[in-house]
Amino acid sequence: MKDLSDEEYARLAEKWTKTTPKVGPNGSGYFSQRKAAAHTVTIDDFSANYLNTKAMADHKTPAEIVSEMVRERVAAIV
Repeated sequence: MKDLSDEEYARLAEKWTKTTPKVGPNGSGYFSQRKAAAHTVTIDDFSANYLNTKAMADHKTPAEIVSEMVRERVAAIV
């Protein structure tokens, strides 16, 4: 990686010191996304393949499929 010139460094420093991080209620900001990343769960290959196949067939995301499955299980308990 090449070194920054003094001018490039000054512009970069100004950008980062004057830019306010976006934190919003819709979860689109950096810090909101970091919180969402903390909810990551690791699964085995079989489960991942099932989720991806089901998601593609239903035109949904794997997260939506998992959410539906969890809600069904909770509803069955109650």
